[in-house]
Amino acid sequence: MHSLIATQNETDYGFLNRMNLPARGGTTDHVANVLREAIVASELSPGTQINKHTICERLGVSRFPVSEALARLQTEGLVEILPQRGTRVTRIRIDDVRESMFIRRALEAEAVRVLAQSISDNTITALTRNMRYQQAALEAEDRRGFHELDLEFHQVLLDALAYSRVRAVIDAARSNLERARRILLGSHRFQQTYIEHIAIFDALVARDGIEASSAMSHHLNRVIDELVAYSRNRPEVFETSS
Repeated sequence: MHSLIATQNETDYGFLNRMNLPARGGTTDHVANVLREAIVASELSPGTQINKHTICERLGVSRFPVSEALARLQTEGLVEILPQRGTRVTRIRIDDVRESMFIRRALEAEAVRVLAQSISDNTITALTRNMRYQQAALEAEDRRGFHELDLEFHQVLLDALAYSRVRAVIDAARSNLERARRILLGSHRFQQTYIEHIAIFDALVARDGIEASSAMSHHLNRVIDELVAYSRNRPEVFETSS
């Protein structure tokens, strides 16, 4: 059985650099942002025991903002604070991933169905540019760049829809999925994502709301299907229902 707690040596914190802090206040926010990104990017991997002393030294801050930041990340489900056992990065809960993707699929599929009926030339132009850049990132095997363009593709659609509350709900669901998606983003998923985006794009250009909705649902279903399949071989990273 895989251990649920991994050991993180001091040298493993090389991704953390001393912070340029504001003159007054905001230290906890800065620390939380740095640690959140490290967790989402799997620089602090699921199951990892967190060494607060080393984090303080690397960031050049006292224990208080680190403790406060970790408490905040606990409320976000990214870390667990265990009595007498310290703090560790949570494993990715497949049930949470399913729920977040359910929300995204329901809202984004409906979003593109509605958007297709009145999509503007400016939005088509923005999507065309984004798709061109996606292709370039794919050809250059630019994993980070493609990921950013993937996020931008969906953001262009939500900006065009202009429903702020819908966007807020989708953003929250996407945040819960981000760790899992970054782990999955290999070269195969790059290519599949691009192909699935083309199908959504083509349907929007054709002003076909039903096809756009179907293509978006297919795109998000493929992501969750691959994540579930991947999770079966990575019990140290993913937590499934018993």
